Amino acid sequence: MPNAPVLTDTFGRHIEYIRLSVTDRCDLRCNYCMPEDFRDFEEPKDWLNFDEIERLLGAFARLGLARVRLTGGEPLLRRHLPQLAQRIASIPGIEDLSLSTNATQLDKHAVALKAAGVTRLNVSLDSLRPERIKTITKRDVLPDILNGLAHAKQAGLAPIKINMVAMRGTNDDEIEDMVGFCMEHGFILRLIETMPIGKTGRNTAYMDLQPVKAMLASRFGLIDAAFPGGGPARYLATPDGRFSVGFITPISQHFCATCNRVRLSVDGTLYLCLGQENKFEFRPLLRDGATDCELDDAIRLAITYKPERHEFLEQPDKIVRFMSMTGG
Repeated sequence: MPNAPVLTDTFGRHIEYIRLSVTDRCDLRCNYCMPEDFRDFEEPKDWLNFDEIERLLGAFARLGLARVRLTGGEPLLRRHLPQLAQRIASIPGIEDLSLSTNATQLDKHAVALKAAGVTRLNVSLDSLRPERIKTITKRDVLPDILNGLAHAKQAGLAPIKINMVAMRGTNDDEIEDMVGFCMEHGFILRLIETMPIGKTGRNTAYMDLQPVKAMLASRFGLIDAAFPGGGPARYLATPDGRFSVGFITPISQHFCATCNRVRLSVDGTLYLCLGQENKFEFRPLLRDGATDCELDDAIRLAITYKPERHEFLEQPDKIVRFMSMTGG
């Protein structure tokens, strides 16, 4: 659409990507995301229902939204998620619908998600060793994750990206093994630096991925590559294009200048940046009978709150909320 509207923040960035949290609950307790004993979840009555989600995303789409990623918590714990996915995929203007998951429930939902319009898939997998996965997630779930990946491939979900959070002293000795695993199965690997979000994030040993990037480029003959998807990763690939690895580096090489995304939490709070507290609450508007014009105006106003950049280096203790509360 040549005359499609565009949401632009005060720094000239086009905002066309929402990460939509459909639940703040998760069946794992990854040590960089959520404390093992965390119980302070949102009440379901405070969650946006499917009608509210569809209406709000429809308003965003009128203003230029093109990409939606379903996240959590663990999104597959939200009942009837494929029905919501189908409704979102049908919104005019939405060109790309993807899902981030830990894959423990994926075997039960992969076919329905594909039929609903989900194409791309990101799966969290920080180790290929059962005992190490149990240590990181506090659950013995590696067989479930691998089973979920197998069902996703069989259902035709593609591309499938493996998200590996690189943690010094925890899984840094497995990066080459994970490269081999992804090469074998046709997955795209994405290595992610930990972020100081909440106490759990600050207590996770940070690992600079720039030396890892140089090592993998040399070891596997990788070259710079581009990959569609709208996310922040910078990619390397084999010359034949059969394998790609992305690097998400919010600390060592931040991508704030090109940030095109916002996060909508399960309770309707729009977070404008992972590393700042800027937010806008849409649930009151939706439940108080806001008109379409009022919703559009509220979205335009909310986008003006998006800050220029995070301050993870300058103020690592600033964000006290956990990642699961913001939306992955």
